[in-house]
Amino acid sequence: MHILMISDVYFPRINGVSTSIQTFRQELLRAGHRVTLIAPRYADETEETDVIRIPSRGLFFDREDRMMRAGVIRRLLPALREAEIDCVHIQTPFVAHYLGVWLARRLGVPVVETYHTYFEEYLYNYIGWLPRSLLRAVARRFSRTQCSQVQRVISPSRPMRDALRAYGIRQPIEVLPTGLGEDRFRPGDGRGFRARHNIPEHAPVCLNVGRVAHEKNLDFLLQMFVAVRERLPDAILIIAGEGPAAPHLHRLARTLGITDSVRFIGYLDRHQELPACYAAADAFVFASRTETQGLVLLEAMAMGLPVVSTAFMGTRDILSPRQGALVPEEDTTTFAEQLVWLLSDRGLHDRLAREAREYAREWSAAAMASRMANVYEELADAATEEQQASGPHAAEEG
Repeated sequence: MHILMISDVYFPRINGVSTSIQTFRQELLRAGHRVTLIAPRYADETEETDVIRIPSRGLFFDREDRMMRAGVIRRLLPALREAEIDCVHIQTPFVAHYLGVWLARRLGVPVVETYHTYFEEYLYNYIGWLPRSLLRAVARRFSRTQCSQVQRVISPSRPMRDALRAYGIRQPIEVLPTGLGEDRFRPGDGRGFRARHNIPEHAPVCLNVGRVAHEKNLDFLLQMFVAVRERLPDAILIIAGEGPAAPHLHRLARTLGITDSVRFIGYLDRHQELPACYAAADAFVFASRTETQGLVLLEAMAMGLPVVSTAFMGTRDILSPRQGALVPEEDTTTFAEQLVWLLSDRGLHDRLAREAREYAREWSAAAMASRMANVYEELADAATEEQQASGPHAAEEG
């Protein structure tokens, strides 16, 4: 099959959506499918086969987010007709959604969309000065409208599917999380990473990896870490990633008096530096309320890094078996106590590390991609049968 994916974000912008797209593309290609991706052009991306980069501009509230030029995408239609696309897969809800639906209709093929973003919390963190009830209503109506325009919705977790059903969405929803490729299990050079970042060899290191954004609840982690420092004065917290909340978090660290113990190290190369960063840490800490899956938790586990995390939305699917993880409530004292316990008890740490690796193996990228291919094939077959039943006709022009 030839799948056309379209997204408002992709590498070098590092986040869960980019990782999900890359993981599914790689596994679908290995299975013999062709996957063309339409994504924004940044300034320093690596050229990839079948990745069409579209001129784009930054958004006023976050220069890292991009808005693709719709006219450039529309002009791709003749070439995409010749490429014999079988299904369009929309990955994000902005320009990509509307142009993905437009392309699918004119190509006469089915369209699916992955619901990566929990909009109720996302909107509140960016325009929180509006009443929360209004933002909730806007988010739910927006989601209902977009989901009604596709043939199948892909949800990365069961809690996200349940939320969509509660919104009143009646389209078929497939729960299909992003899996882990084998490269996620390769250990990194933790000792070298510590040396490069002037981290003492025996200092307890806590790590958070991801977009440094308001909806990730990183304020909570910094506030919680104050209590950890009272018990473990040499502990270090690493925040790996970039995003619009970075200036605020730097100020908060100064206000809390933990600047010397918090390292903001920006984006890391996924092939060398990120595995080394995982290997340098003793615990992965996480408290986001908005994850539709929480893939980064599985990545940490695959590296043998025990997790201490709250369980909201999609992370509940990953954390519910309590494998390789401690799952405290969202309370700074309770969370800090669990983290200190993990960092202080070598037997507990090693047991959870073993559990984490074994558990992460259950989330195979190849198996998830095979299920995704089945969705594409089912929809494509249904579309072919419908066209045959209604007689030959041309796809809508325009």
